[in-house]
Amino acid sequence: MSLLEISSTMLYTAFILYLIATGFFGATIKSKKQKRGISEKIGITLTIIGFIAQLVYFITRWMASGHAPVSNMFEFVTAFGMAMVLAFIILYFIYRLTVLGLFALPVAMIVIAYASMFPSDVAPLVPSLQSNWLGIHVTTVALSIGILSISFVAGLIYLIKFVDQSNRSKRTTWLEIILFTLFVFIGFSVISVIFNFIDYEAKFQYIDGTNEVETVYEMPAIVGPHDGTALTEDAMKPWFEAPGWMLGKDAGRKFNTLIWSFITGLVIYLLCRLIARKRIGAALQPLMKKVNLDLVDEISYRAVAIGFPLFTLGGLIFAAIWAQIAWDRFWGWDPKEVWALITWFFYAAFLHLRLSRGWHGEKSAWLSIVGFAIIMFNLVGVNLLLAGLHSYA
Repeated sequence: MSLLEISSTMLYTAFILYLIATGFFGATIKSKKQKRGISEKIGITLTIIGFIAQLVYFITRWMASGHAPVSNMFEFVTAFGMAMVLAFIILYFIYRLTVLGLFALPVAMIVIAYASMFPSDVAPLVPSLQSNWLGIHVTTVALSIGILSISFVAGLIYLIKFVDQSNRSKRTTWLEIILFTLFVFIGFSVISVIFNFIDYEAKFQYIDGTNEVETVYEMPAIVGPHDGTALTEDAMKPWFEAPGWMLGKDAGRKFNTLIWSFITGLVIYLLCRLIARKRIGAALQPLMKKVNLDLVDEISYRAVAIGFPLFTLGGLIFAAIWAQIAWDRFWGWDPKEVWALITWFFYAAFLHLRLSRGWHGEKSAWLSIVGFAIIMFNLVGVNLLLAGLHSYA
């Protein structure tokens, strides 16, 4: 096997191990004490083995490409998922909260599955990426947002237990919207697997600036490229074109994937609602009986306390140094730069409100949700909607 084949196999192995480990963490919720201990040990052991497998993916891909495997969206997003698992493992051994694994691992798997939306080929680096700062800056950012994402996981657990589900309210509605969003990401994974299994492919051509660009759709085209032409004769005709203001690379294809993900996620969500006969938050709440809210709140805060300085280092300081070297300016109001600054200001406000204004518990949990939404918009929305110097990723 080539190094890239080994790398791909190890990433897939890690994903499967995380999935099985999630099942064992779930089994700890209603198991008796003895069985709960066994399930917990198996769950964390499989998680560690899965992390090692993903680390092998990272190292072998590095060896195959000759540079740190964080140079494109596929590599960065998988590194983000790996960082999230690492953060969970560390916090698990500090706090021994098994329910954290029941939520952290699925979120990490959703992130890793999202990476498959992007091309996984190893390509030569563009000139601005041919620097040691590639590994330093981007790896630090991936690690920091992985840790910050654990704050979201802990905040979500807090809200599922704390919010009164007996009556419909604004809080139950917002919580249900958050959970539905996770179903959309699950829908993306499911629909991607389905169309990959049947080997669906449709080619389109569109104008990008002054160049004719060919793009490959791996799902039937509900949305076609803006001013695009179908090259595959028997492919489904698009219902409409992507709007012209979507300037990201392959925006039409990504918008199409988003719509398919939304539809599939909605179907899965409605099926779960039909089976549970109640809101998803209300169905999950009984599983949280043994959760210590103060402990979960502490984990949410600690994740931000660790992740924020790392993000400051990687997302602002290292980024400015590299921008100065690559583009002869440390700041240029590029969309990625702007949203990195927004992320920094938000988590700075998070720590200020918690430490100075006493925003603990529920308020802190809602803030952690908003913080993760900002991270995901920077990861998904900026890449889909906006164009800038980071478009090569």
